[in-house]
Amino acid sequence: MPPGKYGMQEEWEKEWDQQIGMEFLLPTGIYLKFPVSPNDTIKSIKKMVWKNASSEALFSALGDPEAYVFTCINQTAEREELEEESRRIRDVRPFMCVLRLVAREGDRVEKLTNTQISLLIGKGLHEFEAQKNHEVNEFRAKMRAFCEETAQERQMLPWQQWMEYSFPCELEPCCSPCGFGRVKSKNKKKIFINVKFDKKHSSRFPLLQYIFSCLRNGENPYLTMVHHSAIHKYQEEQGRMCSQLYKSRSLSRPPPLPLKKVRVQRTAALVVQAGLFHGSELLCKVMTTSEVSVCSEPLWDQKLEFDINVADLPRMSRLCFALYAVIEKAKKPRGTKKKNKKADCPIAWVNTMVFDYKDQLKTGEFLLSTWPSSDLLNPMGTVEKNPNVDSAAGLLIRFPNIRPHPLYYPPLDKVTILKKPAFEYILLLAEHLLLEICFALLQYLKLKEIMDNKNSTEFFEDEKELLWKLRTEVRDRFHESLSKLLLVTKWNRHEDVVQMVSLLRNWPDLPAIHALELLDYSFPDPAVRSFTIACLRKLSDDELLQYLIQLVQVLKYESYLDCDLTTFLLERALSNWRIGHFLFWHLRSEIHVASVSLRFGLILEAYCRGNIHHIRLLTKQNEALGKMKALSDFVKSGSQKMTADDLKLCIRQESYLEALSDLLSPLNPSISLADICADKCRFMNSKMKPLWLMYNSGAQGDTVGIIFKNGDDLRQDMLTLQMIQLMENLWKREGLDLRMLPYGCLSTGNKMGLIEVVKNSDTIANIQRNSSNSAATAAFNKDALLNWLKSKNPEDKLDPAIEEFTLSCAGYCVATYVLGIGDRHNDNIMIRETGQLFHIDFGHILGNFKRKLGINRERVPFILTYDFVHVIQQGRTNNSEKFERFREYCERAYKILCRNAMLFVNLFAMMKAAGLPELTSFKDIQYLKDSLALGKSEEEALKNFKVKFNEALRESWKTKVNWMMHSLAKDNRP
Repeated sequence: MPPGKYGMQEEWEKEWDQQIGMEFLLPTGIYLKFPVSPNDTIKSIKKMVWKNASSEALFSALGDPEAYVFTCINQTAEREELEEESRRIRDVRPFMCVLRLVAREGDRVEKLTNTQISLLIGKGLHEFEAQKNHEVNEFRAKMRAFCEETAQERQMLPWQQWMEYSFPCELEPCCSPCGFGRVKSKNKKKIFINVKFDKKHSSRFPLLQYIFSCLRNGENPYLTMVHHSAIHKYQEEQGRMCSQLYKSRSLSRPPPLPLKKVRVQRTAALVVQAGLFHGSELLCKVMTTSEVSVCSEPLWDQKLEFDINVADLPRMSRLCFALYAVIEKAKKPRGTKKKNKKADCPIAWVNTMVFDYKDQLKTGEFLLSTWPSSDLLNPMGTVEKNPNVDSAAGLLIRFPNIRPHPLYYPPLDKVTILKKPAFEYILLLAEHLLLEICFALLQYLKLKEIMDNKNSTEFFEDEKELLWKLRTEVRDRFHESLSKLLLVTKWNRHEDVVQMVSLLRNWPDLPAIHALELLDYSFPDPAVRSFTIACLRKLSDDELLQYLIQLVQVLKYESYLDCDLTTFLLERALSNWRIGHFLFWHLRSEIHVASVSLRFGLILEAYCRGNIHHIRLLTKQNEALGKMKALSDFVKSGSQKMTADDLKLCIRQESYLEALSDLLSPLNPSISLADICADKCRFMNSKMKPLWLMYNSGAQGDTVGIIFKNGDDLRQDMLTLQMIQLMENLWKREGLDLRMLPYGCLSTGNKMGLIEVVKNSDTIANIQRNSSNSAATAAFNKDALLNWLKSKNPEDKLDPAIEEFTLSCAGYCVATYVLGIGDRHNDNIMIRETGQLFHIDFGHILGNFKRKLGINRERVPFILTYDFVHVIQQGRTNNSEKFERFREYCERAYKILCRNAMLFVNLFAMMKAAGLPELTSFKDIQYLKDSLALGKSEEEALKNFKVKFNEALRESWKTKVNWMMHSLAKDNRP
């Protein structure tokens, strides 16, 4: 085909009701063509076909319309049967304006479900079939059976357990223990609940027994209000849909996609480097091929022998390749004695496992399509091949047959320590007694010193030997430091691997804070992963939700599709509807990433098959997001200057009103977005023109606002807000409520997502500008904030508002310092009318502060300006008591975070796989270790924080200058 644009995608984006010429192919061989409206439904189009066909030949050969279904080629290049005839042709969006009428055949429910899943996850299921990969096929079959069985078991749950799945409780963190009647609060309120019981159904509703048992045990009863009609509706729909689908298990198998040719990039001379890795550990010396000149198919034909015995290969051995060019540097001027040097220019990398997913040592030829690279070996990268073979170099390798029969790695239950002769046990006993004496005198102190040093994961050789020698003592006395022992284990010695696996069988369970660390790519051994997931099974649903972002990211480190982590996440998602919702969106938002597209797509398919009822709700959200993107593109690409009225006009169109209304919020599925308020919608003036959309929530006339962003990666904002939420939870558990506001934020696709609108709030910049006639002086008006709060909180409401400001200001001072949040100008800090201060827009974290002309514009550890102090002191300069209380809040909050430093470090380390520009290696996490004073005593940490606190206060005038420059630049913007 010549270059050009094909398909109807642009036509479907247009929102006017212009007639489009459609072509129809009938099973009788008749061809029809007539115009239809983009808003016509499939059902109405079918009626038009029958009307037009009535005057054509062979019309009598057509049967009843219900016996036929339209098919088209959809956007995922898949043949789709349009079973849902209530859909508009605009929403179907066929690739070409051609519909084929065919007789219905096969399992309609199964085909419809497959189509719905394909459209929902953004990946055609036929792509999985086209892989022709035994691992993919076995994983799909296993996960489908597991998820469908889980769904059927869920439908058989008792009423109370079914309710817990469908309407999971959202509980506030509280002090522990939280006994009934011991909660301290200034504003104590009594809530009376009148519950009416029907004698006929009283045995089915054990609410009264639950409340009495809570009161007897000194606990607070937690109740969730849900309308009974919603419960019956959900239960009936889920039961009906599951029973329809699980009657049949047929799978359609469309033909595979054609294979594409592999092209090699031309360079001067090519070299391949190969290394054997176990996690981040290099197992033996890296091997390098000879140089070959570039040609269409460069051939090395070279045998690479690694200095390791086959018996010593660990189960998760990974063979990493790097393709690079060798380029000679320019010749030196005459008279220099230095020889010409060669420079290595990385081109591509690719990884593959040494053992396949069935534990068999690989043999034979493998064609590996590589990934573009700016570095050499990448053991942290995926073992998936690059699916974009047109733009990827292909590397053909061959594993030799070292035995006439297949070699398998022994299963974990067969890995045991070999028995030793009796005389060796006598020697071991003597050695153990001697070891005990040494341990008591010297080595215990050294071991304790190593274990207590949380800031280091690198060890000297003598420290490694000591750790390994005293491995049973590590298990018995320092079991939470398992990661350190795993790092010093010699995985290229099968004797040591056997010892470690055997030791792990009796290892005490780890708390989540330490277990999460073991999901890093440095710990790939299956016994370690299995042990880790067993520890994480103790997480409550709320805790799992708190760490879900990281758990999805570390899926990228898994070497095989079928793994304990995948099963664990699906199991929990199918037992808690809220977990399932967010697991879906965390996976769906990265389906465009080639390295994880297959894995994430398969997990999404499995989840959908285990929760058929959820498909409809998620599809509605997906359709709404599609319309939001179309609106955003319309606003951003308008040839003339767009206005808010133009946006409102678009939203009022029937297709938009229908798609954007009556859905659950992706940000919080507990919130219903009933009707979009077109008159209150607008777009913002920032670079990406975010959409500001307002909804009626259906609850007492309340409105809910969401911001749709198109063009910004929101995952870093999600991470930062997750950390702020975690900080708030930790503080609340110790009785400190600093009134944080971690508003909702969710990435839903490639540089696309939603942000919660915090109502009744404004930026500091706007408050300052509205109180001053000049942008140059607005930032220096210390009375602006206090006067604004007074205007919003008259008389006796002012003191609570100032207390709210004081608490939240303390929380965000500590949070922004610990996380190293940069770009803190007065448009990125907001205040609610109630006095609650909060930060927004987290584009720079971990100390990556903005610079202008090479000069650091942010010179303070955190934002604490004198106008903030002015509010805290209630406008009185001599009110030092209020300020000292504020300082105490900050210090107490900081100490609580320092005690939980490893949790934050581990969660950030797990996010390395996300590919965020400011978080790619352990070096980026060093800022966090320093800000939390990891490895220092609490006294040392607090002393350092006090220095930073005084610095922030003393240098706050620099912040005001930066705010002034920001305000001037914004006012001068065209």
